[in-house]
Amino acid sequence: MLFSLRSQFVQTLQAKAVLELARQELDYYDHLIDISRERYSKGDIAQIDLDRIELQRVQYESDLQTAEVNLRTSKIQLLILLNDRTPVEQFDVTGPFDFLDQLQPLDAFRQIALDTRPDLKAALESVQQANTNHKLAVANGSTDPTLGAWYTYNPSFSNPYANQTLGLSVSIPLRIFDRNQGEKARTQLDIGRNQRLSDAIHAQVFGDVDSAYAQIDSNLILLRPYKAKYLMQATRVRDTVTYAYQRGGASLLDLLNAQSDYRNVQLAYLQLIGSYLTAASQLNLAVGREVIQ
Repeated sequence: MLFSLRSQFVQTLQAKAVLELARQELDYYDHLIDISRERYSKGDIAQIDLDRIELQRVQYESDLQTAEVNLRTSKIQLLILLNDRTPVEQFDVTGPFDFLDQLQPLDAFRQIALDTRPDLKAALESVQQANTNHKLAVANGSTDPTLGAWYTYNPSFSNPYANQTLGLSVSIPLRIFDRNQGEKARTQLDIGRNQRLSDAIHAQVFGDVDSAYAQIDSNLILLRPYKAKYLMQATRVRDTVTYAYQRGGASLLDLLNAQSDYRNVQLAYLQLIGSYLTAASQLNLAVGREVIQ
């Protein structure tokens, strides 16, 4: 449930980022339409080119409406998980929608999981309890000699002067049948069973950590070049083609392609950040505590 809540929170942050991108894209496209109208008024482009670029605005309006619906839906799902009755119009979430470039080695996360995972701790405690039960069964099956002593003050008929008598006794049971042998065998089997369960959970812990680590590392491999190069390149290409189009040095097709490429790169970057944050939540769950905020 906690993982579902964190995942929905990440989706809400991603929906907010996509909505902000859609608004920026629509504003920038309106700027391109103004440039095209100015060129049309000067006779640099034909009416058909102006109509084509104005018709393309419908796609950006549709993207904006879709982003608003997705954000509203994400907020509703988050309110359901929180069991909150706040109206969706008054509800908002904030948080860092970014990634950490550095990641600790896999062995560090494995060790944290071994020290923290509650299911692994419970399995180890079950093994200890099984050992204790077996020792108790062995103790219950053993026999101890019984020592006795007595003292009387009563004269006997054979010796009327023997008023005081002191006596000692030792009783040692003869073990013909060990009635606790079955309990010893059962507890011994229980030790093996709990040990196998502990080994299975141990392997499951490593599997969970390794899987989540591989996912988050894969996202980082893709995110690093986006942040270091692709985002700047997409912005530079769009601005350069827009500048050239404004002065008649680029075609309408070049302008639309540059704008589309910029939008695709930005969306891919936001989706990768969302995948990274979801993988970080999965790694936190696999480890058993917060290791990546």
